[in-house]
Order: sequence, then C-alpha cells, then structure tokens
Amino acid sequence: MSCAGFTCSKHSLCALNILYVMVSLLMIGIAAWGRWFGLISSFQVVGGIVGVGVFLFFVALAGLIGAMKHHQDHLLEVGWNNSQSTQMDVEKSLNCCGFKQVDPNLTCDAACFPNHSCLPCAEKIKEHAGEALHFVGGIGLFFSFTEILGVWLTYRYRNQKDPRANPSAFL
Repeated sequence: MSCAGFTCSKHSLCALNILYVMVSLLMIGIAAWGRWFGLISSFQVVGGIVGVGVFLFFVALAGLIGAMKHHQDHLLEVGWNNSQSTQMDVEKSLNCCGFKQVDPNLTCDAACFPNHSCLPCAEKIKEHAGEALHFVGGIGLFFSFTEILGVWLTYRYRNQKDPRANPSAFL
C-alpha cells in the first residue's frame, strides 16, 4: 500500500490530530495530578495549564472531525456551484466545460468548446487539488515534525548548567 494522494493526507492529518488530543489530555492529567499531590501550589499555573490543554483538545477534536468527514468531491462541487466567476476561470485555465458532464446548450469559455471536444472539469480539478494537497500536506507535516523536534530539544537541554556559572550554585 502506498501513501499518495488525498487518502494519505487525510490519514496523516487524522493521526496528527489524535496525537494532539493525547497531548492535551496528558497536559490536563499532569496538571491535575500535580495539584492533587501538592507538587504545584499555584492555582493560576494549574488553571493555565488546564485551560491550554482544554483549548488544544477542542482544536484537535475539531481538526480530527474535519479530517474524518472531509469529502473532496462534495467540497469541490459546492465550490463549483457557489461561484459563476470561478467556473469561468476554471473552464478557461483547465480547458474543460461543466462539472460532471458537458452540456452543449450552456455557454463555456474554454477553447475546446466550439469543437465539442471538452471533457468535464471534475477530474481535472481533482488532479490539481491532489497536487496542491501533496504540497500543503508536506509543508504541514514538516512543521509538525519540527515542533516535535523542538519539544525533544527542550526536554533534552532544559536542566543543563551554564558552563560560565558558579560551579557551586544550584542549577
């Protein structure tokens, strides 16, 4: 099974949002655990961590629902039907007519229309949307992994002493 096209981007976004849901639940749980056992005495700190965790949870949950219910065909057709100027621009640039079928009784701005050799635009739009999803999905995954790298580096170097500091000083 290869990872290409729309389904790969969809599954990657779902996995990433599941990871963010788990991180948000972990933040809430650790803040509550720290408060329960008296490790954190400041209610403002616990409230801030829980608030950020709840916000991240809802954003990740909305992203997960959006990624799971996202249907490319439906979104393309809604976009096609909502704007006449978009239809004309797409027909000119992709040299196609109509969305799922070519209607010879309607007007079309494509160069192929006078010859009656036009193809429907849905497949051409899907092809271009797939290329755009590859690009945007790759950029999104790159930044997600750089954030994970930043978390790892923070964890790795958070308690490191400054070599110029007093050696007898605590941290």
